[in-house]
Amino acid sequence: MRITELLTKETINLSLTSSTKTGAIEELVSVLDIAGKLNDRSEYKKAIIKREEQSTTGIGEGIAIPHAKTNAVKHAAIAFGRSKAGVNYESLDGQPSHLFFMIAATEGANNTHLEALSRLSTILLKDEVRKQLLEAKSADEVITIINSYDQEEKEEEQSMAGKKQFIVAVTACPTGIAHTYMSADSLKAKAAEMGVDIKVETNGSGGAKNVLTAEEIENAVAVIVAADTKVEMNRFNGKHVIETAVADGIRKPKELIERALKQDAPIYSGSGKSSRENEQTGRGVGSTIYKHLMNGVSNMLPFVVGGGILIAISFMFGINAANPDDPTYHPIAEALMTIGGGNAFALMVPILAGFIAMSIADRPGFAAGMVGGMLATSGGAGFLGGLVAGFLAGYLVVGLKKVLSGMPASLEGIKTILLYPLLGIALTGFIMLFVVNKPVGALNTAISEWLSGLGTGNAVLLGIILGLMMSFDMGGPVNKAAYVFGTGLLANGVYEPMAAIIAAGMVPPLAIAIATTLFKKKFSKQDQEAGKVNYIMGLSFITEGAIPFAAADPLRVIPSVMVGSAIAGALSMMFSIGLRAPHGGVFVMPLVDGNWLLYLLAVVIGSIVSALLMGFLKKPVSN
Repeated sequence: MRITELLTKETINLSLTSSTKTGAIEELVSVLDIAGKLNDRSEYKKAIIKREEQSTTGIGEGIAIPHAKTNAVKHAAIAFGRSKAGVNYESLDGQPSHLFFMIAATEGANNTHLEALSRLSTILLKDEVRKQLLEAKSADEVITIINSYDQEEKEEEQSMAGKKQFIVAVTACPTGIAHTYMSADSLKAKAAEMGVDIKVETNGSGGAKNVLTAEEIENAVAVIVAADTKVEMNRFNGKHVIETAVADGIRKPKELIERALKQDAPIYSGSGKSSRENEQTGRGVGSTIYKHLMNGVSNMLPFVVGGGILIAISFMFGINAANPDDPTYHPIAEALMTIGGGNAFALMVPILAGFIAMSIADRPGFAAGMVGGMLATSGGAGFLGGLVAGFLAGYLVVGLKKVLSGMPASLEGIKTILLYPLLGIALTGFIMLFVVNKPVGALNTAISEWLSGLGTGNAVLLGIILGLMMSFDMGGPVNKAAYVFGTGLLANGVYEPMAAIIAAGMVPPLAIAIATTLFKKKFSKQDQEAGKVNYIMGLSFITEGAIPFAAADPLRVIPSVMVGSAIAGALSMMFSIGLRAPHGGVFVMPLVDGNWLLYLLAVVIGSIVSALLMGFLKKPVSN
């Protein structure tokens, strides 16, 4: 099957207008839906988003390949989209994406479809293809370009027989229709360039191809496992194994091959874990901890957002309207407080700990993490205790897996259902009760009291710091650190920092929108159009809307928005504004503790200051 049987003129859009990842996905889904390729537009989009949550499909070099395999697809198809301005797609190289191939595969996709899809993903590795696609003037020209490189070649089974020094590798991604083959081709191409023999097994949707034999594994110098999904690992027992993300096979093939030749990797113990469980091997310690933390925070946020807004709504009936003994008592206020504060908020720390532990130790860690989080809450250790409980439970269960790995195969079934939860919960519980809760609880209380007792000057300083952090990398680690700090304080009843964080986070996109409106000579026509979207993004507290503008002119844009965000954060703290909901932007402003008009004023002043700075610093452009 030719690729252009799936990619047709009806599924090509050469003028994507969105500047955000979500917007680009929506536009591409619309292309497929209008072309009649989908059974259920909403379900297909959910499948695309779910795949993005596992790892970004923005592979770098200006390319993104969002894809999903689902029954929501009526006919297998490929949508091509192009954005001249670029889209912040959370790409692996941090650069905007310009070329998009959205792959829609049916649940029962046959091998001919899958082979065509995998060929497309490998064609895109060629520099000349990407350049031609960026310059294409029509849908017909795009199809001609793809056809010129589309050669249906039968994949030959490799053999390493007679080779003296060689590497073996496995690539796999969750859907197995894009990254799997791109990673394999990248590794093979780089190995050929370096004069190194390599055999790569691909675990794609059509099944495993070029499967490694026991003899080849035994004689290989080392093994590279570039995978974001489960790979059969026990066969590599006793070998030097590099475990990393499938995208690293695309982005870092030379580094991986050099490490393999040097045997710069631990010897695999044969514990039966998947590559996702062992991914710390391919990541730095800091990025590994950050990944586990973000997994807990992202799963906790719905409870905090929903619970916080319900609590705030209950106060609209009166500050004490939830108290039956107060004259202002209202049963609806009590119900809202019970649902939001007594239950949703009560689950906040256990959910945080549970999903941190699950990220570390997979499902066996979840129960121990949840119980550890509950003990942190009941013991007064709060959010900090929940963090400790999550990491403690996760690594305790990882340790249990290693300790119990030598059990007879006949007893394998009782590990997950009995031994991991029993021993994991017990060990985590004892350590939390007798070691963690008291000192962490005391620290938690001290921090809360200090923040609650801040004088105006120190409160303003804190607002400035949080504001600078929120706009420094706009969605990156520093931004997330500030956000997690504010979220954790909500559990301790300290609401002012979160208000400052939300205000500061709204400023960058709003400032961009205002600047592109007021200073048209300083921005291209495309930037002016993209800037309009940032009004909505800013009002909705989506800081990332400013990233494409910051990436294009970091020395002028980033300092400008940092100043405005610092002002907004400082004013919010000075006005003593508190916010119980860690999201929502302008839509939750009426629910703040304090004067919401002053809160709005803080955001407006910060946004205008940043916009004026950009207007002053940026140079005129020729449209």
